[in-house]
Amino acid sequence: MKTYKVAVVGATGMVGRKMLQVLAERDFPVGELIPFASAKSAGSQIEYRGKKYTVVETNEENINKYRPEIVIMSAGGKASGIYSPMFAAAGGIVIDNSAYWRMDENVPLVVPEVNPEDAFNHPKGIIANPNCSTIQAMVALNPLHKAFGIKRVIYTTFQAVSGAGVKGYADLENGMKAAAEGTELPPLQKFPHPIAGNCIPEIDVLLDNGYYKEEQKMIDETHKIMHAPEIRVTATCVRVPVYYGHSESINVEFEKPATPEQVREVLSKVPGIIVMDDPGNHVYPTALDAADHDEVYVGRIRRDFTVESGINMWVVADNIRKGAATNAVQIAQLLIAGEGKCPVHNA
Repeated sequence: MKTYKVAVVGATGMVGRKMLQVLAERDFPVGELIPFASAKSAGSQIEYRGKKYTVVETNEENINKYRPEIVIMSAGGKASGIYSPMFAAAGGIVIDNSAYWRMDENVPLVVPEVNPEDAFNHPKGIIANPNCSTIQAMVALNPLHKAFGIKRVIYTTFQAVSGAGVKGYADLENGMKAAAEGTELPPLQKFPHPIAGNCIPEIDVLLDNGYYKEEQKMIDETHKIMHAPEIRVTATCVRVPVYYGHSESINVEFEKPATPEQVREVLSKVPGIIVMDDPGNHVYPTALDAADHDEVYVGRIRRDFTVESGINMWVVADNIRKGAATNAVQIAQLLIAGEGKCPVHNA
């Protein structure tokens, strides 16, 4: 079997470590692994498949020294803007997890279950991994769009603190501990308000149109991934005191008649989707059901009686796995499976 020189950039971070885990679980053909990270983490060690690897500083010199063929980036938007083009120029195909490249017209935005063909048209050598909240929604919505045609989508998300990184996770940890022990809450590291026992309807920066950037990402990315700019989309994104797993209430209006039974039937046949929908017996997906799983879970499928053909549904996935690491590795798997169609640079 052919193997590849693979770099994971941001390998010491929460998502980077999960990417290493998923690469191993999926038996990706890694011939040589190069873990990159910031200067702060350089020289430390990470483990992959029982072997220790020394972390390399992400800089132009090391990029040109190691010249990896496949690069999975989880290093933040600023770093991605600088280093992704360098990795591509050095002969690699970059799968970038930041928001930096997502709306670039020369960079495909890919969910393998939805638009795999887009991965093979990457003139800059960069493929963007979508927003975590968008990815799980796309997996559920795309088969319904094919079956019934979607006119309008309303997203309301309930997003885990791990989506805000280590500092967001720490804010919840510290808040829960302070509440349990009756001690003073330490200074917040990430959020503008305490997250323990709270919900915060603010994710990313506020835009001039009154939407926070996370909400605008979901709108714009839905249009790009589905190649359907005509779909009307709006969103409200909320951070909730959950460690892992984004939950979404999705309201969909269709072009064609669609009953809850038909929607269940369509979704139950889609690989990567698990339908849990028996609310009379308390069966519906929760964040704990999705934790450390790659599937997208769907339940609470019911009519929206305010429109002629409308459905409400509840969609849950692990934001660090399917919402980040797994989707990126799936893109890499897609590339090597279709190498004759689009060879890895200089492979």
